[in-house]
Amino acid sequence: MTVEATDTGSGPPPEGAKAPTIGNRVQHVLHAHPSLGPLVVLVISAIIFDLINGRFFSAANLSIMLQEVAVIGLLALGQTVIILTAGIDLAVGAAMILAQMVMAGLALTSGWPVWLAIAGGLVVALVTGLVDGLLVTRFKVPPFIGTLGTLGVFTALGLLYANGQTLTPSAGNFLLWPGNLIKIGSFSLMTGVIVMLVLYLIVGYALGRTAWGKHVYAVGDDPEAARLVGINTARLLLSVYVLAGLIYGIAAWVQIGRVGDASTNISSTLNLDSITAAVIGGVSLFGGRGIVLGTLFGALIVQVFQNGLALAGVQDLYQQLAEGLLVIAAVAVDQWIRKVRT
Repeated sequence: MTVEATDTGSGPPPEGAKAPTIGNRVQHVLHAHPSLGPLVVLVISAIIFDLINGRFFSAANLSIMLQEVAVIGLLALGQTVIILTAGIDLAVGAAMILAQMVMAGLALTSGWPVWLAIAGGLVVALVTGLVDGLLVTRFKVPPFIGTLGTLGVFTALGLLYANGQTLTPSAGNFLLWPGNLIKIGSFSLMTGVIVMLVLYLIVGYALGRTAWGKHVYAVGDDPEAARLVGINTARLLLSVYVLAGLIYGIAAWVQIGRVGDASTNISSTLNLDSITAAVIGGVSLFGGRGIVLGTLFGALIVQVFQNGLALAGVQDLYQQLAEGLLVIAAVAVDQWIRKVRT
């Protein structure tokens, strides 16, 4: 039996078919390489901000941007794993704050050994992910509603545990280890940034090279089809939320090291920033598409815009406006790219 070969090359289209336009080609390229678009946006925006203010590419400013992106990058990584399953987590900031207050409280107030206090904070973060996962899998609560509810719960627990205190470790305390700086000439690299990059490598490998990762994409793309081929969707979703919780716990430790203390008085835009970084990075809010490299680019884009607009003297109000427009544009582009399937 002979099999007739099909020419899928770049030759002339069949008679009567329309030749692909430049827009079609771009659409297909972005669909095949979801991190390419964010990389282009990152490079172009960085160049523009450097033209506006020549200090943008200075070693000192780049050091500051990387330090600030470490926490958002980690929160966006956990958010990405959840969004890939067509879910969303609105409690990321509250979970991180609760975990960091427990870490610092156990070490500085309760007298626990530092390593055990850090482990305790990580366990608390794991529990926050477990609670969210059980709401979604066991009680069938939509992720948006479930995590909106736990946002209030985790926030209240963090405030109650902190009792209005700001806990400041003494110099040399291992809680501050992620904030240690590695000097490379006039450039400073924070240890927490290395922690973030290592986690990106681990999660990226798990998503791209393991059966678990393939199941994450399958559930996000079509949960019913995934269930019919034998994937335990409930167990998979639970593992995703627990993993995200663990990442939020590590972000809590990095946050303590970066600012030098543990406080509930942290930016209220953490949830939005984590979602923004993932969406700008090419992760589809509808699930099943995106890679963690794109999320890293997205987190850098968020930081580049915040830093670049601040250097340009733009008020915070307009910085938030720019971030909101970025999200709208990213979702619109995602919708356009998804049309490739049809």
